[in-house]
Amino acid sequence: MKRILALLLTVAMLLSLAACAKTAEPAAGSEPAESKPEEKKFKIAVYTGTVSQGEEEFRAGEKMAAKYPDMIVTQTYPDNFTKEQETVIANALALVSDPDVKALVMVQSVPGACAAFEKVREARPDVLIIGGVPGEDPDMIAKKADIVLQGDELAMGYAIPAQAKKLGAKTFVHYSFPRHMSYPLLAQRRDIFKAECEKLGMKFVDATAPDPTGDAGVPGAQQFILEDVPRKIAEYGKDTNFFSTNCAMQEPLIKASLEGGAIYAQQCCPSPYHGYPGALGIEIPADKAGSVDFIIEQIKAKIAEKDGTGRFSTWPVPMNMMFVEAGVEYAKAWCEGTITSKNDVEALKKICSETAGGAEMQFVTYTGKDKDGNDVNFDNFHMILSDFITF
Repeated sequence: MKRILALLLTVAMLLSLAACAKTAEPAAGSEPAESKPEEKKFKIAVYTGTVSQGEEEFRAGEKMAAKYPDMIVTQTYPDNFTKEQETVIANALALVSDPDVKALVMVQSVPGACAAFEKVREARPDVLIIGGVPGEDPDMIAKKADIVLQGDELAMGYAIPAQAKKLGAKTFVHYSFPRHMSYPLLAQRRDIFKAECEKLGMKFVDATAPDPTGDAGVPGAQQFILEDVPRKIAEYGKDTNFFSTNCAMQEPLIKASLEGGAIYAQQCCPSPYHGYPGALGIEIPADKAGSVDFIIEQIKAKIAEKDGTGRFSTWPVPMNMMFVEAGVEYAKAWCEGTITSKNDVEALKKICSETAGGAEMQFVTYTGKDKDGNDVNFDNFHMILSDFITF
């Protein structure tokens, strides 16, 4: 009996040693589990307008959420953001209340964004803040955000009248309203428009439209455009280029300009997706979503049907969508540690170009004035310009 017990103990010890040896020795070519580096856990918050005020940015946010479902969290600010700035701020703070959120990408950075960024910075100084299409003073937002992305509004002041002239315009109608004319870059661009039109021999017309954040809302502003464009064409002729500073007005502006035989050189936020699909009744199938080539061909065909060929144009780059997508990709690389600076200009240029399918773009940084009138360069306020595509 003692011999049997001794034998059983010996077998048990041998089996135990074999199991330990098997556990301790990893398979060939593999690393022990405890030596694997732990993946960084992070989320990126995307903050945009609603479909009615900024569909491009909203859809770009959806696209990023589908691409990185476990990484992206989204939120929208209210349509009437001018009267609901407390909500603009509260929504931003709610996004970063999650400690896993390491970056905030807001496009468009409407009025209230500066205050929101300031509160975010107080609560979470570690968060990377990227703001696109700012609606407040450049020197203010440049101090609140790590990166600011904007179409080069001032350069557009020269480029758009030149393009309108190229398309055959003799008159340039500029629709805006007091709130937008309080934005420094938009006001400066309007002045450049006027001077360039005079230089090019075009009549410049200042036209006041209803503010979509006013009592009549977006529907009222859109209806005004549909009714006023034919009046302007009757007054100034078909060789009239129409421009509006507001996103919600682009669809009715394209539609009315095409129906009236007028000219349309560029939207406020240039992109083949901005205003054109809705105005022209273009349906984008699921397998063509995000295909710039497809939408451009569809726009060309629809405009040709209405005899508008050669009188409509935009940028081949969907600018605001690019700001959302490139902002997310930049934030992701920063969170992962492949970008180490919060404002790496060369990395930003590369990511923007890749996001836009390799399109060439000009990058400059904004130069403003200090209280003494001296030039001050904001190296984190990036202004971008692209060439035109004519339909």
